[in-house]
Amino acid sequence: MKKDQLLTRRRVLLAGAAAVGAAGTTGALVVGRSDGSARPVAPAPGAPARRPLKPSAYRLQPLTGYGAPPAAPRRTPVRSEPILRMPARDRTMMLTFDDGPDPRYTPDILDTLARYDVRATFFVCGEMADYNRDLLSRMADEGHVVGNHTWSHPLLTRLGRRRIRSEMERTSEVVEQAYGEPPRWFRAPYGAWNRAAFQLGAELGMEPLAWTVDTLDWTTPGTGTIVDRVEDGAAPGVVVLSHDAGGDRSQSVRALRSYLPELLDSGYHLTVPRRHYV
Repeated sequence: MKKDQLLTRRRVLLAGAAAVGAAGTTGALVVGRSDGSARPVAPAPGAPARRPLKPSAYRLQPLTGYGAPPAAPRRTPVRSEPILRMPARDRTMMLTFDDGPDPRYTPDILDTLARYDVRATFFVCGEMADYNRDLLSRMADEGHVVGNHTWSHPLLTRLGRRRIRSEMERTSEVVEQAYGEPPRWFRAPYGAWNRAAFQLGAELGMEPLAWTVDTLDWTTPGTGTIVDRVEDGAAPGVVVLSHDAGGDRSQSVRALRSYLPELLDSGYHLTVPRRHYV
């Protein structure tokens, strides 16, 4: 059947469906005319009246047959350990920030990243994201990746499967609403992974990502110490862990301003994770 014939058929079906809704209560049949309109036809004498159609009983499906069918989504593997680093491609690294977003520190971090045109990954806690959805929207606008860091930052190894699922699902819902798509990456609080976390994360379409270099910035060791840890640990494929919430993160903000241009001057390319790169 040619495309113009298909479109004519569609108009007939649309017109017929509308007329069925109007004439269904009288028991009349509907016949499509060649011009795309429809006319009701009275039932034969003595024929039983047709039962009225409910408004939702008919849905015209989109016409198909143009192009190849969409590929089935790729299934997320269930891992037994988290991903610790990226494939070593030239001098490529990743910066990640946990526990936010926090309106006291996250905007400054985003400003610094924007100044150098760098993308990073933010593993957000749902209860923080829920109060700061505008920051998730900004992350989306500026090309950053947002991952799932549970709702309330609990120690997952002490929780049952139902509670772990709730922590993940609630956060994914907020991320999808504010960021525009569900998270594809998950990080366990405290780096405490268990079998349930890997299984449930995979069921929600998320890969587990840990880190290679821990700045330990949550201990507030001093801006210079944080800078030294990042620069000393810099290497192809490295994933750096910092924080933009969960306490006083002013040292983390100042450290980023220092080590980011140094990394770029040293020839490093800062990027974000890609699905199924391992």
